[in-house]
Amino acid sequence: MEIRQLVTFIRVVQLQSFSKAAESLGYSQSAVTVQIRLLEQELNARLFDRIGKRITLTDQGNQFCTYAYNILHEVNKAKLSLDSDTELKNSLHIGTIESLCFSKFPPILRYFREHHPKVAIRITTASPEELIEMMEHNQLDLIYILDEPRYNNNWIKVMEVREEVVFVSSPAFELAGRGHIRLEELLGEPFFLTEKNANYRRALDRFLASRQMILSPFLEISNTEFIIRMIEENRGLSFLPYFAVQKSAEERRLAVLEVEDFHTAMYRQIFYHKEKWKTKEMDEFIRLGEMNLT
Repeated sequence: MEIRQLVTFIRVVQLQSFSKAAESLGYSQSAVTVQIRLLEQELNARLFDRIGKRITLTDQGNQFCTYAYNILHEVNKAKLSLDSDTELKNSLHIGTIESLCFSKFPPILRYFREHHPKVAIRITTASPEELIEMMEHNQLDLIYILDEPRYNNNWIKVMEVREEVVFVSSPAFELAGRGHIRLEELLGEPFFLTEKNANYRRALDRFLASRQMILSPFLEISNTEFIIRMIEENRGLSFLPYFAVQKSAEERRLAVLEVEDFHTAMYRQIFYHKEKWKTKEMDEFIRLGEMNLT
């Protein structure tokens, strides 16, 4: 039994596909098939059921999967113990949402560039649901999302921080600075909103539906930076996490509106899959995320 066979076996389990596992590992599909067949012969057990293009673990395969993860965990642990004093150099693939990428990632990336220049960082932005799906299939090392509190026995949560979501306008907007604004007073204004798959946007839509109110946005776009620029130019209003607009608000380029009848908050959360070996590079990203660099 070889380590590479275990790695291949785990990747097939994660991706539920021989062809996708082959592509991710840089093998031909036939090489993956041969490795799994040799592993099954050595174990004298059938690890996968193959029905058409769909593969699933057998009971024996499911039992062996736990041992395979444990073996690879110990192998990685041994490698790191011999490499504890060397600089960080492994790649890091982070999944996040647009607003966090724009607001929270620049100082973290600057720190990595200055202190760990050999670490190649890749960032994928998508909705929390899409990122979770990618994490479940080992396509991401970590995910950093803004959402309602999420829990799953397959995930390890290493950070959870509450964040207010606020209505913002230009300081020149006629209601800026006035307290006790009701949401219905704003509905006639042009709104620049994130797309409907943003979780805080869904919270707003649910509230409006419960009050039989309608908000027809002037523009829907995932680019938070573009929305902030439009609002600063007094083009309309928006509804965004406070961390995304904090700098503009402190510099008086944006005003936070005091809407009295609707308040919501989401949580910044960092996860990785429980079966994922946590590298030193992942540890460093988590440490910087918890520091809340600005």
